[in-house]
Order: sequence, then C-alpha cells, then structure tokens
Amino acid sequence: VQLQASGGGLVQAGASLRLSCAASERSFSGATVGWFRQAPGKEREFVGAIRWSGGSIIYADSAKGRFTMSRDNAKNTVYLQMNSLKPEDTAVYYCAAGWTIILSERTNKEAYHYWGQGTQVTVSS
Repeated sequence: VQLQASGGGLVQAGASLRLSCAASERSFSGATVGWFRQAPGKEREFVGAIRWSGGSIIYADSAKGRFTMSRDNAKNTVYLQMNSLKPEDTAVYYCAAGWTIILSERTNKEAYHYWGQGTQVTVSS
C-alpha cells in the first residue's frame, strides 16, 4: 500500500490549507486513516484520525475547532482541511493507515502500518 500526501505549502497565519492523502493498490475500506505531524526537533504527534467505515473522527486538542477531516469514497482519498493556521502548526504532515487499529489506539503512531512521505506545511507570522 502506498500513501501519497499532498497539499502542503507556505502560508501566512490565519490562512487555510487542505491536505490530501490518497492510497494506491488498496481501498481505504475498513481502514483507520490518521494524520500526524512532526516539527523540527519534536516528536511526531497525532493530529486526527478517521475510521473509513462509519466515518468516526477524533482530533487532537490542538486541531479541534480548526481542522476537519473528511473522506471521498470514490477517490479513495482522505482530506485534512486546516483553517486559521498558526505558526505553531508548522511541521511535516504525514498520513498513515492501518486496517487492524482498535479504537483506543487511533492516536498511537505505532499502531499505523503504512505511512505517506509527508508534506511540508509552513505558517509564517
């Protein structure tokens, strides 16, 4: 399974970006798809996750109210809409997927088996 993350860029504080995560070779059906981010010198941290079947979504506290995850079944793609971006959102954003992730493990990066290459998001002040 290959995941392709895209949509990053350089924006000013307050702007919006939409990241995409597309899977090849396998449908997301039955998967949990997560977004994580890693800033320089910091651990990779959880941003949000969606369960493809049923659409249950959870967010990190830092993302609540500003970020929205969604999915497009036809395109086999997950999106992360990021609004009101802040300089502290600057990081490489990764999408990840797993087909055996239990609900309580959705925020745990170790539970995800497949990772995309990352897309850089830079927010200037």
